[in-house]
Amino acid sequence: MKIHELGKDPGRLQKRKRLGRGEGSGLGRQSGHGNKGSQQRSGRGKGYGGVFEGGQMPLQRRLPKRGFKNINRERVDLINLEILDRFDAGTVVDKSALVAVGKVRAKATKIKILGTGEITKAITVKANAFSASAKAAIEAAGGTVEILK
Repeated sequence: MKIHELGKDPGRLQKRKRLGRGEGSGLGRQSGHGNKGSQQRSGRGKGYGGVFEGGQMPLQRRLPKRGFKNINRERVDLINLEILDRFDAGTVVDKSALVAVGKVRAKATKIKILGTGEITKAITVKANAFSASAKAAIEAAGGTVEILK
């Protein structure tokens, strides 16, 4: 078979549904919506989103309430050494520097440095907490660690 022998794909074009154009069209009268009622009308109606259970007590009301939102929660963002290695040598890396690069949320109340990856540059890192391996790696690279309150 050669390219000029290929025919058109039989399912390529589908005929447009012209609704409500008489009984003979096959899509007259109810226009493919079945019988009258809420399912035929426009809008959401019953059964929208798969949540309506036919008058039965819905699942989200059958299940008990659990837990609470702690208003004093401290948002701790975690940063790995491989991210700190992207900064230039001699840079002071603190929360504002990490927010500017987009690695920490501005809402974060605390920052913890973790030891995944390698650091090769001497930088000063200011954070609220450090893992033991991260602290050792930063100091081994010639950098300094400042623990904030």
